[in-house]
Amino acid sequence: MKKALTVLSLALLGHASAANLTVWTHFGTTELAWLKSQAAAYEKKSGNKVTVVSVPFDQIPDKLIQSAPKGQGPDLVVSLPQDRLGQLAAAGVIEPMDRYVTSRTDLDRTAVQAMTYQGKLFAIPMFAEAVGLVYNKKLVSTPPTTWASFLKTAQANTGNGKFGFLADLGNAYMNYGVISAYGGYVFKNTGGTLNPKDVGLANAGADKASAFLNDLRYKYNLVPEGVDGGAARSAFVDGRLAMFLTGPWDMGDIKKAGIDYGIVPFPTPPGATSKWSPFVGVQGTMMNAYSKNKAAAGAFARSLSTSEAQVSFNKAGGRIPVSLSARTKLKSDPVVAGFGKSISMGTPMPNIPQMGAVWGPWSNAIAQSVQKPGQNYGQILDKAVQEINSNIK
Repeated sequence: MKKALTVLSLALLGHASAANLTVWTHFGTTELAWLKSQAAAYEKKSGNKVTVVSVPFDQIPDKLIQSAPKGQGPDLVVSLPQDRLGQLAAAGVIEPMDRYVTSRTDLDRTAVQAMTYQGKLFAIPMFAEAVGLVYNKKLVSTPPTTWASFLKTAQANTGNGKFGFLADLGNAYMNYGVISAYGGYVFKNTGGTLNPKDVGLANAGADKASAFLNDLRYKYNLVPEGVDGGAARSAFVDGRLAMFLTGPWDMGDIKKAGIDYGIVPFPTPPGATSKWSPFVGVQGTMMNAYSKNKAAAGAFARSLSTSEAQVSFNKAGGRIPVSLSARTKLKSDPVVAGFGKSISMGTPMPNIPQMGAVWGPWSNAIAQSVQKPGQNYGQILDKAVQEINSNIK
């Protein structure tokens, strides 16, 4: 009898110590099914309970800020991008997650930087995206690795209703890799800390970058006026375009069209001081700073970024893993291999709240810079940065 009571007591203790985790997610269809399967596997292994709740993507940050201090809301959010990280960290509603990462060496360095705010890792990265040069193998036998070979290939495929290269030249996000190559930057990065009072979008390098983008249209005659991302994609899937700048979001249409494609980084632009380094967007798992189940939540968060989980997540929705060993396992996938390279050589989009003041003026300036030949780039960019600085203050 005494032994039976002891067994019952231990069972009750085990039950009492089991955590009930709530996970908010914006994932849908196959990725939601993946997350639920991961939760089921974690439940079986840990004895903890995981409830997955669907919340619209754009509502998650505000709901978390409102509910977390009241002891409500989720234990984890799977997942949010780094551009909401600074806002949530400053509000004190997300927990530093350095202690929950098993191996930083297996995580893409750019992805880790994206999720680091004021020296602390506030999310375990799950997947990332960046643009790359997608090319049609039928038209491009050898992908260009230098500016000279790129220009030769592009010009050889231009004319008679066909195009050698297209991009949305007026899109600041899409063309950040060029701006960075010439020495422009959004906020000065010193040892991982971004300085919102040092905006580098109107320096000499940024001026040269705008001039290069203008040259792609008016000097090299590659990108006609009015071309945006949609027009470029349409030309590519129709087989009329040799190369274009895009990200993973266009790959579904390209695959459906049956185009035999490859993906490589954009070459270093002429006269640039550094290699092309595109913006990188990263999403990761964040923990509620007010969670009462941090150890259990941290263990589940960690499990979502293991090599095995990342491979299965890629199979579910096509996202680019941040686990380097997962990328190695998926190296035969041209999307993972190609965009993975862009991500590793890229620059994380700033994760501080002040980035919200940048997009409008900067986007307008880049668009204006390619509207007609020989613009006064310095004047256009100076005006934009003045507006950015006034918005930040």
